[in-house]
Amino acid sequence: MTHTLFNTIPFEPNSLLLYLFIILTQGRMDYEIKEDGKFKYLEEGEGEVIVLLHGLFGALSNFKDLFEHFKGKYKVVIPMLPLYDMPVATTGVKSLAKFVKKFIDHRGYDNITLLGNSLGGHVSLVYYANWPEKVHSMVLTGSSGLYENAFGNQYPRKGDKEYIREKTAKTFYDPELATDELVDEVLGIIGERSKLIKILALAKSAIRHNMEKDLPNFKIPVCLIWGKQDIVTPPEVAKDFHRLMPNSVLHWIDKCGHAAMMEHPIEFNNLLEPWLDKARKK
Repeated sequence: MTHTLFNTIPFEPNSLLLYLFIILTQGRMDYEIKEDGKFKYLEEGEGEVIVLLHGLFGALSNFKDLFEHFKGKYKVVIPMLPLYDMPVATTGVKSLAKFVKKFIDHRGYDNITLLGNSLGGHVSLVYYANWPEKVHSMVLTGSSGLYENAFGNQYPRKGDKEYIREKTAKTFYDPELATDELVDEVLGIIGERSKLIKILALAKSAIRHNMEKDLPNFKIPVCLIWGKQDIVTPPEVAKDFHRLMPNSVLHWIDKCGHAAMMEHPIEFNNLLEPWLDKARKK
């Protein structure tokens, strides 16, 4: 069954690709990136494992405040997803989920909490749907998976900085977060044809890979934390996740767009911590 939510709400379909350009490079991570075989990742802390999965064009720094907050009581891990390294023919959500499986198996993690933003949430869903054995619980924020829309005829235009700035700003509640640095990052990536092709493949794969039929089988604890002003995955998407996932709770953050853990990190962590501590004790 195709999810038809976006037939009923105002949305700009020809801007979908740019809405997925969530680079969010503000705030650098000061930790050394570890390498283990073909895998690159951050890992800090001890205890039960939380694996953080970033979105399309997401940076490790997306999770800076969350990483700092939770590494004192959990082992927090951020793998670098191979967004540009997969063959075009196999570039998609399922391939990223397979990569995450290989990473988790290689590192020997078990009884984990998966936390995903945007495309990273979608990867978490696909991972659990196929390999649920090692997943204890899940946290989704601005996740795709029920999100579906057409590209239309308008694609990112190389060198059009104001167009890029306008569309990137709609990722956030506060448009001032679309800094010159962020816009320049987007322009630079758009200018690399090989990366743009992979991004198009990933975005289209996310649209095709609808999880609606799978979600009622997700029996694990799920925490949904959503921006009330999210345009990329609007509030109706969060409500549908909550309705379809039998053991889920839904929290809202006001004056917040698609990147709640960055736009309101203190509130995000304050919502997540008691839920996570309670879920992990079960």
